[in-house]
Amino acid sequence: MVDNFRIFKDRVASGVMVVFMTLSLLLVVAMAIGLWLKSSDILAEHSLWDLLTASEWKPMRNQFGFLAFIVGTFYVTGVAILIALPTSLLMAVMLTEYSRSAVRRFIYPLLDILASLPSVIFGVWGTLVVVPIASDWLGPMVGTSTSGYTLLSGAVVLSVMILPLLVSLFMEIFDNVSGELRESSLALGATRWQTTKHVVLRAALPGIIASTVLAISRALGETIAVLMVCGNLAIIPGSLLDACYPIPALIANNYGEMLSLPLYESALMFAAFILFFVVLFFNLGARVYLKSVKK
Repeated sequence: MVDNFRIFKDRVASGVMVVFMTLSLLLVVAMAIGLWLKSSDILAEHSLWDLLTASEWKPMRNQFGFLAFIVGTFYVTGVAILIALPTSLLMAVMLTEYSRSAVRRFIYPLLDILASLPSVIFGVWGTLVVVPIASDWLGPMVGTSTSGYTLLSGAVVLSVMILPLLVSLFMEIFDNVSGELRESSLALGATRWQTTKHVVLRAALPGIIASTVLAISRALGETIAVLMVCGNLAIIPGSLLDACYPIPALIANNYGEMLSLPLYESALMFAAFILFFVVLFFNLGARVYLKSVKK
């Protein structure tokens, strides 16, 4: 009787988990279908190729080119990852492999506080600190004038936002690496840095990749902080000191005006669909790569 009840509970638990997993998958599919249907008007008016390759954004003239927004999104996210990834990786290595436990107990709450701050605070910090630095120092240094609201400013603010997330994930991953691997390496005569480089980092590589993908996904969808410092000009940036206009900023800036023009809502929904597809495709590609790494 007891065994039958346990089997029944196990089957119920398995059924509940299958239901919730199916609902999660259906939610993603429903979001994709909804965005696609909302984008049908703009796709009926313009070809997909023209929308993705044109950079002219003049809704009053029925010109909806998304190339500048797509390029701006990838540029600001890519530069932010280039800044945050090595910094967070070295910080995590220092905290897990070299620092004392007292230092870690002090750093952990600071990372949690920094990760929990609203994005608008990072945007205000970028406006008050990063933008003046870019305008008053970097511009004259390279011999050009800039307002400070640039791709670099947006990337710096975005990198600071994802830094605590990456550091926390990397520290968790390094802590899960078996201590026997470290001890075996040290027993063979390897230095602490050689052990970290060839043993710890290698064992943690799949987790590092997964954490980076998670950070990139968050960076791709960040809106308010980047919107406040990136300049919001629909141009393809030619340098780090040019303005940019990421897709999330486009949606946030123009969503309130979408009812004034027939195709405006459909164009913004298509922008959201592009962002959704990019994040989904990037995560699926990362999953495939992780499987090959584990093999």
